[in-house]
Amino acid sequence: MTEIMAAAPNAVPSGPGGSSPPLRIAVLDRDSGFVRVLGKRLDELGCEYRVLDGPHPAEAIVSMRLSALVVNLALMGPQAWQWLECLCDAAPELGVIVCTGPSSVAQRVRGLRLGADDWLTKPCHPEEVIARVGSVVRRRRRFSHRGEMAALMAGEVEICRDRFQAFVSGASLDLTRREFELVELLASAEGRVLEREEIYSRLWGYTMVRGDRSVDVFVRKLRQKLERASPRWRYIHTHFGIGYRFAAESLDVDAAVAVPESLPVGWDAGDQGEVARPQQERELTTDAI
Repeated sequence: MTEIMAAAPNAVPSGPGGSSPPLRIAVLDRDSGFVRVLGKRLDELGCEYRVLDGPHPAEAIVSMRLSALVVNLALMGPQAWQWLECLCDAAPELGVIVCTGPSSVAQRVRGLRLGADDWLTKPCHPEEVIARVGSVVRRRRRFSHRGEMAALMAGEVEICRDRFQAFVSGASLDLTRREFELVELLASAEGRVLEREEIYSRLWGYTMVRGDRSVDVFVRKLRQKLERASPRWRYIHTHFGIGYRFAAESLDVDAAVAVPESLPVGWDAGDQGEVARPQQERELTTDAI
């Protein structure tokens, strides 16, 4: 059964964090105490919200046109991970906050990598839940402004911000939401090196834990998709110990200048290393993970 609740009569138009228009939130949980306390606070803030007490297909969640979803993954059973990934891919503009019982580090990392924006462990205070929702929605709304901006072009890649998609020669790269956010972030830096900590903070919204390799994992997956779709170009460059830089560089140009057609007077085979060295240096500075 689905219980739908409207905003309170004295609704505050902005919702948590002063955002506008009002938030539309769904809470997918069967914990009656948690739902009651959270719902009371949402009423006081004037948020539009609904309570879902059972699993819903991703398509049904998308059709609700929500700002954010607070979900207890335990309700999904063995299909929880597949459901989460499907939902995040189908609704890239939706903020997803997992709020569930005790979990392992591996489970939390997996959920965030599949596309969840945040993860809270019960018991937790409703004010913290609402604050996390507000933070996620603000980031989502900043991304939503991309529709007013022109597409980004780099080499053979076209990044369409309004469609949450990237294309090579008209064919979609089939990126997940997080992968798209990553390629847009890197491309928008216009050749500047972005540190791993900055990438993590801007995509996940909080400080990166020491030893977390999430950024490297997503960069590797994104790089593989770019190289398969556009093998004659190199896009993501690694700066070891620092981070990553996005710049389209044609591999055809490298091949064309590797060895000169006419050799200098007095040149012999022993000088071949000097000719090849610039290319080797480029490869060392752009080595993949």
